[in-house]
Amino acid sequence: MKEFEMMDALKWTPEAKEKLKNIPFFVRTQAKVRIEQIARASDLDVITVEIVEQARTEFGQ
Repeated sequence: MKEFEMMDALKWTPEAKEKLKNIPFFVRTQAKVRIEQIARASDLDVITVEIVEQARTEFGQ
């Protein structure tokens, strides 16, 4: 399973990583999964601040 996860890993811009760090730790893992789902659904290879913000809007935050 780890091989699949590594091949399927998306790249994050430094700015997007900083935004992710601002999400409370107890929901950060779930948020990261959802952000990556949004990116994959849009056929994106790189997570940007815009994707993080889109997810935040969906979360209602």
